[in-house]
Amino acid sequence: MALKEKLLEIRNQVDAGIDRMLPPAAARPARLHQAMRYSMQAGGKRIRPALVLLASELFPAQQDPLAAAVAIECLHTYTLVHDDLPAMDNSDLRRGRPSCHRQFDEATAILAGDALLTHAFQLLARAYHDAPALATALILDLATASGSEQLIGGQMEDIQHEGQRVGPETLQYIHENKTAALITAALTMGLRCADPCPQQLATIRSGGRHLGLAFQIIDDILDATSDAATMGKPVGNDAAAAKSTYVARHGLSGARNEATRHTRAARQQLAALGGNNALLLALIEELGDRVH
Repeated sequence: MALKEKLLEIRNQVDAGIDRMLPPAAARPARLHQAMRYSMQAGGKRIRPALVLLASELFPAQQDPLAAAVAIECLHTYTLVHDDLPAMDNSDLRRGRPSCHRQFDEATAILAGDALLTHAFQLLARAYHDAPALATALILDLATASGSEQLIGGQMEDIQHEGQRVGPETLQYIHENKTAALITAALTMGLRCADPCPQQLATIRSGGRHLGLAFQIIDDILDATSDAATMGKPVGNDAAAAKSTYVARHGLSGARNEATRHTRAARQQLAALGGNNALLLALIEELGDRVH
């Protein structure tokens, strides 16, 4: 199957899973559940769920990975809802339509983000209750990646260093944690459904780190070079807030070189893992060349 066809199949599968696994829009309080669904059903590339599902196919899966894919999309979407808030990036547009706090209101958006965060872990506990070791590992992967020492910590330092010229160690810390940690978790969570050995997990973690760094660097490049219509969200925010990015530190050419280096490293690690990896390797290449 070609990558384009596979990604369409995955999006349809994930969208159906989201519709089934989120509380109904009419469930009380309806406004909260409507806001949750509004943000989750806004479309998007579904990259993190795709990584979960493709990683689960590297070797014969022992458990259905769909709930893990939906859970990580809940977690990711909560971060977007909160990032768009006036106290954070103050973005009016997300995925080509009004951000959650613009469509509803700020208080509802905060609560919708909170609810999506907690729903992610509820999903994992419920879906994998008959495989407690797997459930624990999946919950730990997602909780660790999204906690104060990784995703939220990276976001904190990103905000804390706005307007400052940071050194390479701080810049790497921010990128590794606010973006690469969750991308790495997507890969490890998918692979766990195929009962991997410790060495396979270590290899996919290394590949995920490089893929996540490349992904964030390309995001930085697109924020500096693309337009809102193409991206489906405001651009130029990094420069306006004087944020720490690879573009700010290395320039566009240097940032592109770094993105290419990390993309190649990610591909090497995933190729070394073996298994049914053709589509996963193709996705890594596509992410390295993306324009939105």
